[in-house]
Amino acid sequence: MSTFQRRGAALSALAALTLLAGCGAMGRHHGGMAGSHGLVAVKSPHSQADTASRLEAQVRQRNLNVLARVDHAAAAQRIGQTLRPTEVMIFGNPQAGTPLMQCAQGVGIDLPMKALVWTDATGQVWLGYNDPVWLVHRHGGGDCPPAENVRKALAAIAEATVTR
Repeated sequence: MSTFQRRGAALSALAALTLLAGCGAMGRHHGGMAGSHGLVAVKSPHSQADTASRLEAQVRQRNLNVLARVDHAAAAQRIGQTLRPTEVMIFGNPQAGTPLMQCAQGVGIDLPMKALVWTDATGQVWLGYNDPVWLVHRHGGGDCPPAENVRKALAAIAEATVTR
């Protein structure tokens, strides 16, 4: 084996170990979800169904369009599988999404916005959503003031949803 091949093999091994170490370091955060990767997760004191209904009410109250609700647990049941309650709500409007895409057009793959309501293994209900500032950075955008505005709006929706 040449010196070049040995160096390449060593670099490949080092990269694999770094990747594995990073995966192990992510731990279990945010309601049993591994790593945050831009996921904002807040505990809900309400049931799964109430949290999802409250979320929809908050979204509609802010004149955002609810485009879909996807019940992953129901889909799993249809194929004979089980899944703890897990529901995605897809919502938004062009007034919020367009400025994000102007900062980093690739954000379009992550829009419209989504929120996930799930019940973890301990029975705790969670509400999660992608941080729009993180999304802009994920797609190569820099400072994006509209993303901060959307971040604040999503935080307000989440807070109102989980408030007693």
